[in-house]
Amino acid sequence: MALALLALGAGTTPAHADTVLSDQWHLTRMKAQEMWRTSTGKGVTVALIDTRVRAVPELSGRLLPGKDFRNGAAGERDDLGTTAASVIAGTGKGAGGRDSAYGLAPGAKVLPLEVSAGQGTGNLAAQDEAINAGIAPALRYAADSDAKIISVSLSASADDEAVRSAVDYARSKGKLIFAAVGESVIDSPLVGYPAATPGVVGVSAVGKDLKGLKKAGAGLAVDLSAPGEDIISACAGSTGLCRTKGTAVATALASASAALIWAEHPAWTANQVLRVMIDTAGGPTSGAVRNDYIGYGIVRPRIALKTPGDPGAADRDPIPDYRTASPTPRPSASASPAAGAPVSQEPSGPAEAGAPATGPESGGHSGAFWLALALCAAGLLCVGFAAPPLLADRRRRSRQTAALSRP
Repeated sequence: MALALLALGAGTTPAHADTVLSDQWHLTRMKAQEMWRTSTGKGVTVALIDTRVRAVPELSGRLLPGKDFRNGAAGERDDLGTTAASVIAGTGKGAGGRDSAYGLAPGAKVLPLEVSAGQGTGNLAAQDEAINAGIAPALRYAADSDAKIISVSLSASADDEAVRSAVDYARSKGKLIFAAVGESVIDSPLVGYPAATPGVVGVSAVGKDLKGLKKAGAGLAVDLSAPGEDIISACAGSTGLCRTKGTAVATALASASAALIWAEHPAWTANQVLRVMIDTAGGPTSGAVRNDYIGYGIVRPRIALKTPGDPGAADRDPIPDYRTASPTPRPSASASPAAGAPVSQEPSGPAEAGAPATGPESGGHSGAFWLALALCAAGLLCVGFAAPPLLADRRRRSRQTAALSRP
């Protein structure tokens, strides 16, 4: 069954802390301040393929002139790209220089490339067409730019020949491409495109308990994962701070991790940066090389900066190597590689035991959602009639990014 996938979700609880940075749990867990003594991502540009990016104060000096690839697509135009850009390169300085949220790579630059999210463009096929129609030329534009890394926040249910061709072109230009695997609209956690496209690193999300987020895309196309729950960042909201979750912000963090590593090792190729990211990832606690929920593991740029190991051959793509290699278990605690299974953490702290898998909130659905879900359950008109309302409901709820009140 063809179902479109969404990369973004949201939480709802306000937070207060002595500083915004101290409340950014993912930066604390990743030991960002320690990493920044070695690398801030300076000298590296990340091309961000997402919805509109606003020039918020936290991105001052970090945004390059971008380009609009919506191609006149109808429907809502949102500013969620601002969140992903801030997760990558937020400087921690809000309006008037006041304390605000940091990105993981605050020295990196972001090239914003706006595409349509597909809302309001018609049925499921039309929505996929609108998304892919923007992603394909945006990838080519990024390939011809000075950006080393391409971060794609959106996903579609349909493969697209033009996007595949654009991925191949970008890879031929030495770019490292990350894409959100997306979030399923019902209980089938499929991986969206271009995350499932060969040559793209598919990124999933884990929660504070270091377990894969429930209903995030799952499958062989999941390569890496990153924190994707309760992520505080600068945004285009009224307070300037938002709390977000999902595979889109996880993808931004994976891209920022690559920027930190590449800034420290500018002579490396995309293949070498990716190989080190995989080699140093916190893998499944079952000891397996990978599983379909968190891939080869959670990105750990601190370990990659401190002890990168052998980056391998400059011209050898590590993903095919890993997928065809003998599945030698990693030394770690035993756990089954099921959805929501915990993954290993950095050696500096034990994994949290017994925490439940984290998924989207169960309440707040529209009436169209419940009708559509009933039709799908009955096997009736799910693609032609029910899938678009399911998708629209997921997209509506995914826009409920919570604004945080400033102290």
